[in-house]
Amino acid sequence: MSVVPGMYEWFRTSARAHPEHIALSAGGTDFTYSSLDAAAARVGAAIVELVGSGSGQRPRRVGVLGHRAAAASYIAYLAGLRLGDTVISLNTEFPIPRSAEITRMAELDVLVHNESQRELAAQLRDETGVALLPIADDGSDFTGDGPAAPVGAPAPDDLAYIIFTSGSTGSPKGVPIKHRNIAAWMPHFVGLFTDGPGARVSQTADLSWDLSVINVWLAWGSGGAVVAPSKTALLAPTKHIADDRITHWISTPSSVTMARWLGDLVPDAMPTLRWSLFGGEALTPEHVQAWTEAAPATAVANVYGPSETTVTCLAYVLPADPGDWPTTSNGTFPVGQTHPAIEHVVVDEEGKPAQAGELLVRGPQRFDGYLDPAHNRRRFALLNDNGFAEFHKGPGEPGAEYWYRTGDRIGLEAGSAIYLGRADNQVKVHGYRVEPGDIEAAMRTHADLDEAVVVPCPADDGIVELAGFYTGEPVGDQDLRDFLGDRLPTYMTPRFLVRLEQFPLNLNGKVDRKTLTAQAASLVHANSPG
Repeated sequence: MSVVPGMYEWFRTSARAHPEHIALSAGGTDFTYSSLDAAAARVGAAIVELVGSGSGQRPRRVGVLGHRAAAASYIAYLAGLRLGDTVISLNTEFPIPRSAEITRMAELDVLVHNESQRELAAQLRDETGVALLPIADDGSDFTGDGPAAPVGAPAPDDLAYIIFTSGSTGSPKGVPIKHRNIAAWMPHFVGLFTDGPGARVSQTADLSWDLSVINVWLAWGSGGAVVAPSKTALLAPTKHIADDRITHWISTPSSVTMARWLGDLVPDAMPTLRWSLFGGEALTPEHVQAWTEAAPATAVANVYGPSETTVTCLAYVLPADPGDWPTTSNGTFPVGQTHPAIEHVVVDEEGKPAQAGELLVRGPQRFDGYLDPAHNRRRFALLNDNGFAEFHKGPGEPGAEYWYRTGDRIGLEAGSAIYLGRADNQVKVHGYRVEPGDIEAAMRTHADLDEAVVVPCPADDGIVELAGFYTGEPVGDQDLRDFLGDRLPTYMTPRFLVRLEQFPLNLNGKVDRKTLTAQAASLVHANSPG
């Protein structure tokens, strides 16, 4: 019987092989694999001393509250995994009510936080009762001598981490990923995009977003370094890549758009870049042409995958010669072929195989259901020759034979998959998955608003914005933005907020979202430069 390594074991293997290689560069401080592991062991000991075995019925659940550029965030993250615990990262920019809801839903045993987040952590403790463990932002209070916790031994079915995504009911949706899921994803993905130690991977994402899993584990899974730039440095990505000798860059295509707007994509501006991975939004030839002119040595890949499939499940590596780039029906690059640990099928609305339709996946990377089983409704299905045969109704987790319905529409062209958009109302905004219903629910809590509808409005450059329409009493635009900003992450606040006397209705008497989407498109056009 093969042994399934826990998530920490991938770091441990690199640490044993390359103890003096740089594992983390953050806040002006470099940590070797040896020193980072030692700091994580000491934080682990502090966690055990503070909360003991947690609930005792499952691995402890360790929350990490810290900004992306602070060394302490990574020490705490690694400490949880080293203990064999389940790690949940909270975004420091989320409003208190949302972070408190995640803290309660995740049933955190302890919240490890940067000193700079002391006030926010205290508010969460007051709201939820969670135990707190502070760490200096640079991790210096855990880099000296002190007790070290032993390495845990998680079972394959224990949870490695939980990512929270937008939920249609107005509450976040927990996506638990097990150690065996990660063990199915890691070898293929890391092997595909690295070729031994020496990688310097830019941490472009907050640790609460699963894009950060790619950034961290491309480095730690290969003996490379995670380079965590400041927020200011990320605003000028080409300078950051050149100054910090970045070899691997992973982001949404929006980063290319921003760099072009800044005029930074000059020839050979990023000479050290070996791999550029893009995901979360449509990737076009225009994006890649502009990027590769500035990074002539880089290879480019388009990656795809919902959190529920363990980070990514498809990847397409672009041919080096632009003359060999494929032409697709929607003008975007394919998302490619599935990873070896993934089975997929594309089906129509009845569940029958189709050339274009909803993507269904199963296999060792597929998660086993949401933290709240109520969210599993109609998400897992069995198929037969007639299409959908049965939907998992519970109790318990769906078996391996069930297909997960991604909600994404995929087209099959020339043996590769093309992303066509969402099959439901969920959209991606700047790479983040957003349920319009989540935003609508927040808008409706305003005392002067009666009803709210949020629709996507794609711009000419492919970037998706949101428009929020509402009925009720007039509310000042900035007042409503401030109201939503207290309840939602920034990326979920609609760019356009429009009051209507009444919503347009279709023939069925339902709100006509198509009409509102057309109105939103006109707003984008009217507010576009030039």
